[in-house]
Amino acid sequence: MQRPLAGLTARNLVTELTAGVTLLAIAIPLNIGYAQIAGLPPTAGLYALILPTVVYALVVSSRQVVASPDAAAAALVASSIGGLAAAGSANYATLALAQAIICGIMFLLLSVFKLGFLANFLSKPILIGFVGGLALDIMVSQIAKMLGVSIESGGEFVDKISQLVTGMSTFNAWSLAVAAVSVAVLLGGRRLLPKVPWALVVLVVSTVVVVIADLDQKGIAVLGEVPAGAPSFTWPVIEWTTWLALVPSAIALTLVTTAEGLLVSRSYAEKRHYPFRANRDLFAFGLANIAAGAQGSFAVGSSTSRTAAMDQAGSRTQLPSIVLAVGTLLLLLFGTALLADIPSPAIGAVVAVAILPLLGVKEFGQLWRMDRFEFAVGATCFLVTLFVGAIPGILVAFVLALVNLAKRAANPAIDVLAFEGDPKESLLDDAPAGTTTAPGVIVVRLAAPLFFANGAVFASAVKRAVGAAREPVRHVVIDMEAVTDVDVTGAEAFEGLEEWLRDQDVELAFSRVRATAKARLEELGLLSDQPVFDTNRAAIVALADAPG
Repeated sequence: MQRPLAGLTARNLVTELTAGVTLLAIAIPLNIGYAQIAGLPPTAGLYALILPTVVYALVVSSRQVVASPDAAAAALVASSIGGLAAAGSANYATLALAQAIICGIMFLLLSVFKLGFLANFLSKPILIGFVGGLALDIMVSQIAKMLGVSIESGGEFVDKISQLVTGMSTFNAWSLAVAAVSVAVLLGGRRLLPKVPWALVVLVVSTVVVVIADLDQKGIAVLGEVPAGAPSFTWPVIEWTTWLALVPSAIALTLVTTAEGLLVSRSYAEKRHYPFRANRDLFAFGLANIAAGAQGSFAVGSSTSRTAAMDQAGSRTQLPSIVLAVGTLLLLLFGTALLADIPSPAIGAVVAVAILPLLGVKEFGQLWRMDRFEFAVGATCFLVTLFVGAIPGILVAFVLALVNLAKRAANPAIDVLAFEGDPKESLLDDAPAGTTTAPGVIVVRLAAPLFFANGAVFASAVKRAVGAAREPVRHVVIDMEAVTDVDVTGAEAFEGLEEWLRDQDVELAFSRVRATAKARLEELGLLSDQPVFDTNRAAIVALADAPG
């Protein structure tokens, strides 16, 4: 059993504490912005940095992954709950708590039943499209904030665009100026001094400027009063039908977080050479989300950007997350007055710059160059998420994943193993493709399980190989080394192929059959009369020398 804060020693204590201060400077401004994206008060973002963070840090197997709400999760919360309650209302906040608790329960179920593999259906193109669609939806809201235009955060993308265009009459030049300078500092500063917490610098400086110049009197919106005090424990009390209505969005949140969170955990564990336990990490996500829902926050996932920042800062333990939780609690107890005058355009700039990489422009370019079908999968998911909604987007993502899987499974590698010369002298695998292995004998290899999606394709490939042989074929040997399973439909394809071969006076044989596949073939009645050989060479020699 891994001890909490594994990897922490006296030698790296100072480094870990310093990294924690850096994490505090990064996380507080971002979480305030993410709470606003989700349609929740700033405290919902800050509360997520206390108990959920501590619970996750003490339970998770990863020594570096930072748990927190992120931009994509916040947008998904807003889009899914926005249709059930008005953003900013007490009922809306209650639904966000309930959604987090449902996510937590689902994470625990995934962990207990070891179902984390389900997230593997969210391939890279699907994640790029889904997260990119959410990111562009977020970007519209942040642009409106930077321009001083008020729009509904929980509305659909087209509605937001419409509100932004029609609301330009309320455009505020001071808001744009603050936002423009903030973006310039964030982008330029990141290039010049990447280790400086520029988001915190921007918020502090812009707040000072707003206070000194009374810019709030000139139309710049500010964050407003943030209630002081530690989070209190609560439990959402809603109708059971409302609980059920939140399940689809909770499933989407859970799957996206699982896919991204486990990928990040695995990559850093391999990079820094420490153990990775997927089910334990899912368990940690489950407890963290239940904690979030029970103390006034919303769904928690993994933060790729903050984890990368901690890795660059030299952190190799979860101590920075503990420092983050303590620092946030102290801020809520004694420093909330410092947050009241933070200008909204600066918050919008911080969030907009943070989500720029999530738009996936570079990744879509790579997909276009590497695989047009994968690009189409990602683009479809992007458009559905953007114009129809996040939940339909995740459903389409799964359908596209299955289509992609079926497309690849239906076209497995089927090789005609061949060589010229004496089969007793030559090397089978060195032979040029398309030639007969020996007079009257060909060997065909299927590099996949034989099942409903590829049975007919395989049978057709064998028929083509028989027809294309240079000499009349008397024997067909099926190389079964890569065939791990055969289903009923695949067996029917085999039977149909055997009947066709019999009509052509061609005998069927098998070679290199796995033990599990052999048992399955016998169960399906496919090995009753056909000879089975240990190697392709033995099959060729025996059949080439056979009379007739």
